[in-house]
Amino acid sequence: MKNLTKNLDWKKLNGLIPVIAQDFKTEKVLMLGFMNREALKKTLKEGKITYFSRVRKKLWTKGETSGHFLQTKAIWVDCDNDTLLIRVKAQGNVCHTGHKSCFYRKIL
Repeated sequence: MKNLTKNLDWKKLNGLIPVIAQDFKTEKVLMLGFMNREALKKTLKEGKITYFSRVRKKLWTKGETSGHFLQTKAIWVDCDNDTLLIRVKAQGNVCHTGHKSCFYRKIL
């Protein structure tokens, strides 16, 4: 796991990487967030997704106020080492609007 954080390309987005949360059973995409090294280390240590808020400029563990945590089941890295896919067990709805997924509005 140490090599995971070391080998990721943190330079493309100024120290951040996109992280897709996907339901480990249904494979439905639940949300997208960003992590810095500290957020990834906390996620690996605690087993719950922690993101870096680009707006608030601080770490936040998904579910810390709602109780709707994302428990990590598996972590995959893409071919360019700059994006993570984390398969999770969601405890409740993921979106702040109350939807199961943040991707509930179809455009096309």
